[in-house]
Amino acid sequence: MPQQQMTVLEILNRTKVFFEKKGIPDARLDAEYIISYGLKMKNRMDLYLNFEKPLTPAELDVLRTMVARRATREPLQHIIGDTSFRGFIIKCDRRALIPRPETESLVDMAADCLKGIENPFIVEIGTGTGAISIACAKEIAGARVLATDVSEDTLALARTNAEANGLGEDSDAVKCAVSPTDALPSSTKFAAHTDSQTATNSTNAAGTLTFAQGDLLDAVTADIITKATGNASTKIDCLIANLPYIPDGEKDKLQPEVAKYDPALALFGGADGLDLVRKLLQQTEGKLKPGTSILLEIGSEQGEMLKSEAANYPWLEFTGIHKDFCNNVRFVSYKAK
Repeated sequence: MPQQQMTVLEILNRTKVFFEKKGIPDARLDAEYIISYGLKMKNRMDLYLNFEKPLTPAELDVLRTMVARRATREPLQHIIGDTSFRGFIIKCDRRALIPRPETESLVDMAADCLKGIENPFIVEIGTGTGAISIACAKEIAGARVLATDVSEDTLALARTNAEANGLGEDSDAVKCAVSPTDALPSSTKFAAHTDSQTATNSTNAAGTLTFAQGDLLDAVTADIITKATGNASTKIDCLIANLPYIPDGEKDKLQPEVAKYDPALALFGGADGLDLVRKLLQQTEGKLKPGTSILLEIGSEQGEMLKSEAANYPWLEFTGIHKDFCNNVRFVSYKAK
């Protein structure tokens, strides 16, 4: 008598239990994402329409491999290959941090700072996957964005993401508005359905995005500014950075997904986590026009510390400590005097 085939619901329930035993956070949700992706469904909601579907041996083999990877605490985004950031599909791998939903607020903050400024020049230091710069270029009308990183490997990933979202440096696509889903190869569209977010204002934006390799503001040379804006004398309107800010001594407190798979270069910022933040603030002396906004992502315990040190940068005005949508301190802002 032939063995009865396992159904979608059965493999989902078994995977959930297995993940719980392995200590996977959100075990049920991760199981849904992996199984729906592995079975090439449009989104995880399709699981509920296919609970009784029997699985073939080939399908089970695919799922077993993916489940085994997640059980080692490899990030879900690495297994699926990408994630959604403000509705834009961002490829993820070991070359850069996985963009976090909380970071999306930086784009809104930048848009608020730049209201009334025509064709603003935005510089992001430490771009990683390029997610913030891509969103700014797509959502802030006329934005000219320069994204830098110290790692050439990381910049290669960011360029891949820019091209996938219609922002290739050598492509006419930078001059036209492209919806965040239609701009992508079909193989990456799955992540666009992994949450309910959609990109805002992207269909009205016609920004450009340029990349440069270098250490913090040292990467922003006259030649690079000319490449990004067409004029070497163009001044920065908004400076954004999500630099490493985890104290060196906190590695053992990190989730395995972070400690094992995110690059250390993008995580740790010295004894109190703020070495690179302070270095960047120091570098701004004499390089920014009055009114330039500086937006920085930080750790939840670092806002008051940076506020207390504001006098160390007399050319800057400390303008606030800001919370993310989870009501946690996440950002600080400055304005050049």
